Amino acid sequence: MNGWQIHDGVAVALAAENVDTDQLIPARFMSTPRSQGYGQFLLHDMRQDDPDHVLNHATATVLVARRNFGSGSSREAAVYALRDFGIRAVFAPSFGDIFSGNAVNNGLLPARLSDEKIEALLSDLAGGPADVRIDLVAGTARIAGRDARFELDPVSLEKLKNGWDDIDLTAQHSGAIDAFFDARKSRHGWIMPAG
Repeated sequence: MNGWQIHDGVAVALAAENVDTDQLIPARFMSTPRSQGYGQFLLHDMRQDDPDHVLNHATATVLVARRNFGSGSSREAAVYALRDFGIRAVFAPSFGDIFSGNAVNNGLLPARLSDEKIEALLSDLAGGPADVRIDLVAGTARIAGRDARFELDPVSLEKLKNGWDDIDLTAQHSGAIDAFFDARKSRHGWIMPAG
């Protein structure tokens, strides 16, 4: 996965709250191999029931949604559907905890903004898609001409910048891990398994 620091794209409003992982990708589509892509299934039922749904007509890279986005089950496929569709960031007041971790591990920014800021952005986007620029390191976004600041913990920032998941984050310390193992083995060789 490629890391990123600046994203220029298109934002759209998803003016709904409690968008859960089963809405993001209904379970019946999860038997499809990931290699075929999950983007076609993103918000499938919502989009099918509403031919005018914004994602049926816009090439969006950023979603602005209401609170509790990504709640529900722990399915990582919900993040795959967003990423495969082309979404790089979601702005909302709150996210499901597991969803947030899965998002960061897959290069998707879950950016928290206040309810008031989200409502202002949703109002700005009511007329349709708008340009967006996100500066990950500065923690800033300009959406539909409106500036917004978001906070991101240092570990999530490091993962997104470098395109890392938890394994990559640990692997950056492989030299120290190997040195610890060698020192431990030399001092306490008797506890190491034979062979």
